Formats: sequence, C-alpha cells, structure tokens
Amino acid sequence: MKLLKSMFKNEHQKTVAKLQSKVAEINALENEVQKLSQEEMKAKTLDFKARIANGENIDMLLPEAFALVREAARRVRGERHHDVQLIGGMILHKGGIAEMRTGEGKTLVATLPAYLNALTGRGVHIVTVNDYLSRRDGVWMGEIYNYLGLSVSVINHQASYLYDETHTTKTDDAERDAEGGHHIVHEYLRACTRKEAYAADITYGTNNEFGFDYLRDNIGYSVDQVVQRPFYFAIVDEVDSILIDEARTPLIMSTAAGQTADLYVTCAKAAESLNEGAHYTIDEKRKAVQLTDEGITLAEQLLGITDMYTEAGIRFVHHIETAVRAKALFLKDREYVINDGEVIIVDEFTGRMQPGRRWSDGLHQAVEAKEHVKIQEESRTLASITFQNYFRFYEKLSGMTGTAETSAEEFLKVYNLPVTMVPTHNPIRRIDHNDLIFQTELGKWKATAKKVKELQQKGQPVLIGTVSIERNELLSDFLKAEGVKHEVLNAKNHEREGDIIAQAGRKGSVVIAT
Repeated sequence: MKLLKSMFKNEHQKTVAKLQSKVAEINALENEVQKLSQEEMKAKTLDFKARIANGENIDMLLPEAFALVREAARRVRGERHHDVQLIGGMILHKGGIAEMRTGEGKTLVATLPAYLNALTGRGVHIVTVNDYLSRRDGVWMGEIYNYLGLSVSVINHQASYLYDETHTTKTDDAERDAEGGHHIVHEYLRACTRKEAYAADITYGTNNEFGFDYLRDNIGYSVDQVVQRPFYFAIVDEVDSILIDEARTPLIMSTAAGQTADLYVTCAKAAESLNEGAHYTIDEKRKAVQLTDEGITLAEQLLGITDMYTEAGIRFVHHIETAVRAKALFLKDREYVINDGEVIIVDEFTGRMQPGRRWSDGLHQAVEAKEHVKIQEESRTLASITFQNYFRFYEKLSGMTGTAETSAEEFLKVYNLPVTMVPTHNPIRRIDHNDLIFQTELGKWKATAKKVKELQQKGQPVLIGTVSIERNELLSDFLKAEGVKHEVLNAKNHEREGDIIAQAGRKGSVVIAT
C-alpha cells in the first residue's frame, strides 16, 4: 500500500513539475500586465477572441490569459492568484480534477480556465452545490470577468440573473434564502430570462438546475423553448459529491396522471399489518422490497381480493409494494420531513429540504398516506436523466474538490478524468489523527459527547457531522446529558442556518450538522 501511495504521489509531483514552466511564463508577464489600463485589458479580451476565431489554439493564449485574470482579481477583489492556484487552473483547463485542500481558494482558481475557455464564445458552466453558492460566486467572481469584458449569469431554482454592476439594489434584510437563512445576494444581479442567462459567456448554477433545464429543453414543443446551448466546458465544484455520490441520482420531469388517493390510503393501512421477515424482505442497496408468499396472502385478505396476480387485481401489486417500501425504507426525519402538512424530501447528501421535488411512481403518495397528510395528485414521468449521463454531454469536463484521490480510479474509468493533487500554498499545519473504532453505537455516542465536553471546556470550537436528522437529534440528546451547550443544524431548522453559522467557530461553540 505504501508503495502504491508513493507511486501516485510521484505521478502527482511529475504533473505539477511539468506545469511549473507555464507558471514561470505567467509570472514573467506580471509586470507588463500591471501597466495595462482596464480599457486595454478589455481590448486584450477582444484580441484573444479574434485570434481564436482566426484558428489559434487557446492553449497558446494560456500564459497571457491567466496573467490577465490574475491582475484583474488583484485589482477588483484584492486577491492575487498564488502559483499553486495557477497550477490548479491549468489542470482544470486540460480537463482534469484538481484536488485542493480546504482554504486553498478553489473558487478563485476556477476564474482562470473559465475566462480562457469563455474566449471561444461557446459558453462555460460553473457548477455549484446550492443556489446560494452560485449567486455568491457569480457576484464575487463576476467582478473579475466583468472587468475583463465578459458577461456572467447565475441560474437559480426560481430565477435567472445577469451580472450588472449598475444594478445595486440590495435585498431587504428580512428576505431569506431558501438554501438556509443566508441574506440573499442580489447586489449586481439583474433578473433575466433563462435563455439570456445561457447566452452569457460564463454561467454559474447548480447541477440540478443545469440538468432540469436540459430535460425541459427536450420536452419542449418548439426550438424557441430551448434555452441551453451545445455543451462545451463545465467546471464542477465538489466534483466527487456530484459525479460520484450523486452520479446515479435521476432527475425526473413529470406531469399529473390522475387521482387514486383512496387506494393509497387502503394500501398504507394494509402495509401497517405486514412485518419484515414474515411478510416481506428488504434490499437496502436497491431500496426495494419483496413480498413473501405469506405476505401476499395476508395482503390479499386485508385488501379484500382473491388474487392480486390476475388482470382484475394486478393494479394492487404495485400499490401494496410501494406502501411497504414507504413504511420500511423511507423514514421520517431521514429521507423526509413533515412541514406545514406536506412531505418534503431531504437531500441525503446535503441534509437540506427540497421543496417542490417529489418521488415518482406513486412513492410520494404512499409516504403521504403513511403520514396521514393530504395526498397530492399522482404524477407520470415525462423525462429523466442521471447526473452521470448529463455531464458526459460536455465536450470538456473538469472539477475541484478537497477529496478526489480516494475516487481517482472511478473518475478515470467512468469520466476519463485524471486526478492531480495540487500542493498547498503554505505548509499544512493541521494534524490528521487516525479513526477511532467502537464496539457499539452507544459507546461511540457516549465517547463523542464526553470528548466534545472536554474540548468545549478548553474553549475549542467543535463541528460534528451526522448522516441524518435522526442521528443529528440523537447526538444532541447525548450532549444535553453531558451539559454541553450546542446548536443543531438540519432540514428541520434550516431557516436559522445563517445565524448558527455566524456563531460557529467562536470560543467553545458546538454545532451538530447533517
């Protein structure tokens, strides 16, 4: 294992060493670029576009373009790209994954390849994990692109925006971001149509929004309804989360398909009488259930039918199996929460609520029947795609994350994306300890609570990550028992996220988050 790690490390070092000569070229241009006025820098952008239009390869423009972006960032943001950030930018431009430690400035790194590739006029997409980040990054980095004469847009769940430095209306402080309590970043963002947003040189948005817009384009009735352009270059932030963890997550467009509420209620009641083992088995990996012979017999008795597997009874098969799935595999405060009498899905990767999203094939209705809330209309799938298939449409794909090496083999096999570890700007001061393994879950929770109390007494702030709301609240109970004052952050109280995060990191603060 040590030999393998050494080999990979050497491979990363070789890649980084090859790029050092380009870094030297960029650095050599710095004094020259610093003498340019803003108008001269914008003229450079037009010159680059003309050279590309005349057949020059964009790789030839890399040193000049990166030097220009670095100077623009220094002027408008007060942030000058470090040499290692230039290396990260080159890795992204070549269509690879840059593993960069937390705090190394990935957001700033993305401006380098985004600017260079946007010069082609084909559009660059920068993919973030939530709407708040796409707005924030679109505004912060939009200053740099705007300074150089490029257009920038932001695509959110309910609206689209163009970066406009003359649009300085700020949102009322009382207005909150649906992503979790942040004050909405609207300064410099002017509302626009979806088509206008996609026509911009650089577009920020979430993986969900890009994917759903693709589906909408494909179920439209005319070319006028199509908003996206041909897929050219995408830079994916937190790339392991989107391309590995959520790779097989389907995005589904659906329409109403008629109301069968009574049948869902009947099947939910019947499912309550069925027990795991005797009446059904569970396949956790596939999120599926299988009725046993005894389970089928009991279900038929409860539903008042003779044989489910005849033409007259076949419609009951799907509904009873879905009701059992809802009972056994979809748990309250884990997969969903009840909010204002509605079943709201909780994103298993971010722990955030997803209002407006619904499970397909009657599953959402089955959960509503189980929870005794109003059953919404059943839906019929019109179009569907996974993130894995969607991101393969791009001619060039790249990504950034702090944890890519563990999935390096999968990135290469599935997406043909090589992973390169980018060295840190300064030596790493953090100490990474080995994992602790416990014989029982109870022992783990007790030890965690005791350790947190010990750290809090020293004044050290603590952040604890949990996999679900259920575990989140369980750990909270253990901390209360130890007398540890703390904050809980999950989909149930996401509206306080901004306030909780504002206090996190203070002396003795403890936050448990999904």
